[in-house]
Amino acid sequence: MKRTLVAIVFTLSVTGQLSAQERPLWELEEVVVSDIRLKNYAEGHKLNHLSDSTIQHGGTFLTSLLAFHSNIHFKENGYGMVSSPAFRGTNASHTAVVWNGININSPLNGQVDFNTLAPLNYSSVDIRSGGGSVQFGTGAIGGSVHLNNALRFDEHFDHRALIGYGSFDTQKVSYEQGFGNGKWSHSFGVNYLASDNDYAYLKTDRRNQNGEFRNISFNFNAGYVLTDKNVLRLYHQTFTGDRNLSGTLVAPGRSRYEDDRSHTQLEWVNLGQKSVSTLKLAHLYEGFKHFENKDSDTFSEGKVTTLLARYSHDIEFSDAFRLNSYLEYDHYRGEGGSFGSPQRNDVALTALARHKVAADFVYSVGLRKDFSSDFSSPLVFSLDGAYTLSQHYGLQLSASRNFRSPTFNDLYWVPGGNLDLVPENSYQIDLGQVLEFGSMTFNLNGYYIATNDMIRWLPSGSGLWSPSNVDEVRIYGLEGEFTLDYPIQKKQALVVKANYAYTVSEDKATREQLIYVPFHRANASVAYNLSSVRLFYQHLYNGPVSIIGGQLAGYQVANAGITYSSKLGGRIQYEVGLTLNNVFNSYYENVALRPMPNRNIQTQLLLNF
Repeated sequence: MKRTLVAIVFTLSVTGQLSAQERPLWELEEVVVSDIRLKNYAEGHKLNHLSDSTIQHGGTFLTSLLAFHSNIHFKENGYGMVSSPAFRGTNASHTAVVWNGININSPLNGQVDFNTLAPLNYSSVDIRSGGGSVQFGTGAIGGSVHLNNALRFDEHFDHRALIGYGSFDTQKVSYEQGFGNGKWSHSFGVNYLASDNDYAYLKTDRRNQNGEFRNISFNFNAGYVLTDKNVLRLYHQTFTGDRNLSGTLVAPGRSRYEDDRSHTQLEWVNLGQKSVSTLKLAHLYEGFKHFENKDSDTFSEGKVTTLLARYSHDIEFSDAFRLNSYLEYDHYRGEGGSFGSPQRNDVALTALARHKVAADFVYSVGLRKDFSSDFSSPLVFSLDGAYTLSQHYGLQLSASRNFRSPTFNDLYWVPGGNLDLVPENSYQIDLGQVLEFGSMTFNLNGYYIATNDMIRWLPSGSGLWSPSNVDEVRIYGLEGEFTLDYPIQKKQALVVKANYAYTVSEDKATREQLIYVPFHRANASVAYNLSSVRLFYQHLYNGPVSIIGGQLAGYQVANAGITYSSKLGGRIQYEVGLTLNNVFNSYYENVALRPMPNRNIQTQLLLNF
């Protein structure tokens, strides 16, 4: 950690002395996007893009941003505690999280805790619905969430500082810097968050105990133009978290959990007349300490390191046809008291082809084969395309075979790990319709997913929990998305966004809905901009879900807020905002016996200069 901070400070001190230089001959826009696959090979998939302005007002954690702006359902063990996504009725390990082009799901449990991701760390977030194992590897079954850090090479030197305070002694401080001079670009950010998190349990005389948390994250991203055809880019992120783990209505909490993660990625890009070659080298680390008793010095711990190397070549043979192929090597090394010292080596070969048949019809096909030192992975494929029938109406279609590899916990956990596990195997098809009229867009998608050999942890006759490939699951449903961005007058605008999902996710043997998957889920947000004032309202409906031994009631929760922005003089702009969360003071749980916060307030001051 100390070495990382020293390197960041040194780099900033050097870049501050760089003088403006002549812009390169080629178009820089082509190299600020780290994952060319998301840009050029996703015609048949529904993509939901969340821009910087949406992120800025999207809440403290990535969980809250996506809960109100996508069809992803989240299970939270209390506010700020572990948060797991359920994308299209799948499990948490079936959502791939892609950071600047690489999959960062944990090799330990196959998941990412979305309450450890601060939205302000990213310049944009994309949600890609449907299977994506060909492009993004293990776990990309329900969909993928893409965390992007854009690099601007145009001449600029910008700063953004945020300070916030709210209920439960919640404190938030953030600083971001961006610089570019045509030859060099960097962005730097630091985010700090802390809270007593002692909200009241509605309908009781109790409060959330042992829920305190604090975390800090650093981001540094840089790009340097070596020549007119060669660019180097560096992405780095460090997160350190310390949180107590809340109890339940029937059992008080007393444990504590420490996170320590870092992601570093170095990327070289060579630009030809008709091709782009990219070499990525990445080092990913995650470690944890779990204190069963926060007041004790006794803890369990674990860590895992991932080394990644990927070479890709994207070539445009003509205006109608392009091909992307890449070779990736991953080395995983773990160490922990509950899973030993496992290692794994994976090699993946992938090819993607895009064919533009006509101005209104384009399709892509893909193949991927993984070779693992631990098990045999299936050959997976993808086919997707888009057909524009008219100026206002278009169709999207995607079909794919996808997989999820067993994790270190699945294989080696003591006691209970199962070395005989095989990767999960999933087939799916998705048909989407897109309707556009001026500032209004409507999407409707229907999909079907069939999964075999799903890995599930179940108790044996002796009471020992162990994973096995036992489940066959089928999932089908409908998703609707509506967007209206309507300028009323010169200084007025109305923005309306709404999502609805109907999801059936059932065990084929029992025909019962899987636990914690709602049949119905919907959200909507309305924002009205009037000159310097912005008013917004968000509403979420989550239907009842099955749980072990019964059913958890559905709920509705809403947030509302107001911001005022103006200039202090020169380049300095400020925005003050107030958000009222859980406006109607609704009692709700999205995990049984773990109540979520009552009505609360968050204030913030934002400075841009």
